[in-house]
Amino acid sequence: MKKESIFFTVTISFVISIFLVIASFIILVLHTQDDKEKHLSKKYLPVAKMVLEQQRTNGLTKFFVESLSNMDMEFINDIGKMNAVLYNPQTKVALERRYRTILVRVLDLHGDSYLFIKSDGLEIMFKDSDYKHVNPLIYLIVVFAVLFIAIILSFITTWKRLYPIKLLKDKVITLGEEDFDFEYDTNDSDEVSQLAIEFKNTAKKLKNIKESRNVFIRNIMHELKTPITKGKFLSELENSDENAEKMRRVFTRLESLINEFTQIEELISSTKNIVKNNYFLDDIIDNATDMLMLEDDVIISKYENKKLNVNFKLFCLAVKNLIDNAIKYSDDRKVTIKTNNQDEIIFENSGEGLKYPLEKYFEPFFANESKSKNSFGLGLYIVNSILKANNCILKYEYKDEINIFKIAKSEQKDK
Repeated sequence: MKKESIFFTVTISFVISIFLVIASFIILVLHTQDDKEKHLSKKYLPVAKMVLEQQRTNGLTKFFVESLSNMDMEFINDIGKMNAVLYNPQTKVALERRYRTILVRVLDLHGDSYLFIKSDGLEIMFKDSDYKHVNPLIYLIVVFAVLFIAIILSFITTWKRLYPIKLLKDKVITLGEEDFDFEYDTNDSDEVSQLAIEFKNTAKKLKNIKESRNVFIRNIMHELKTPITKGKFLSELENSDENAEKMRRVFTRLESLINEFTQIEELISSTKNIVKNNYFLDDIIDNATDMLMLEDDVIISKYENKKLNVNFKLFCLAVKNLIDNAIKYSDDRKVTIKTNNQDEIIFENSGEGLKYPLEKYFEPFFANESKSKNSFGLGLYIVNSILKANNCILKYEYKDEINIFKIAKSEQKDK
């Protein structure tokens, strides 16, 4: 653990706190014991002095014993009772003073206080009926035990709260190497935990952006390959009005593809909300048909011209891809477009059904991993991304040798 580390600072602070608590405990115990001895000395030593003086002069007369009894000092004249206190293993010496041949002790037995005086072979004992010994050490131990446990729990809690910082530090080091995988799940709402969650979300966004760039580049390479090949072929033919027109179409197609790529890249790499307005379905399908340069008889229209709240350019691009896929993979090179009472837009074509679940075709590069005819590749990945941005989802079913793709409203509301 480095000295500059925040965990090192927290640990040192904890060790210092524990040391201060232990030192304070020891000081208070010594101070409490000293105060108790001073109190006992002040209370009993004058009595012991007075008893010794009385013993030297007149002896312990009945009047003197009664006067001490009025002071709650009960004289124990029974040797058996005295020995029961002196030789009881539970008897504790609370105070002891020696003066040459004189011994004065304050004894504690089950909380009762006894004054024992021994001088020149004479032993005298009094019981103080007014004073009870209380051990303040018990209360100090309880208080400092609670304080000690509180400090330990505080240290553990602080360490736990700060632990995500260590995860973040380690992850930031690998972030530069484009390792965006970062798993951290918590229900805590403190600032450090929220920072870790936000970092996880940011890492996920960066990962998506990286994937979108890869998809974008792959899509460019795939889509531009056909018009470039046609352009190279046309450039080798003799000059004619027909070839010139075909060449213009090639460049028009290239320009259209570049515009589409720009829209796709903006969609799949941006987190900002897209602008949506109300548009007729007929206008969207017409625009998608124009982008594909299709003949009128290719599309069989059976839809109701409803209004849709979508981003026009992006939604046209999604519809264009669905139409293109339906025609490309159909047996008769035609597509039927319908609507229903659930406000779903339906694209139907005859042909083989999908070999994998629909969600599989939403994965980037699925076309490159599966070379089968039924691979819809990046087309459905782009369609899924656009529909999500427009608060829609794509459904699929295969019935009576008919592929049925449906654009439906998502249950998730716009934010």
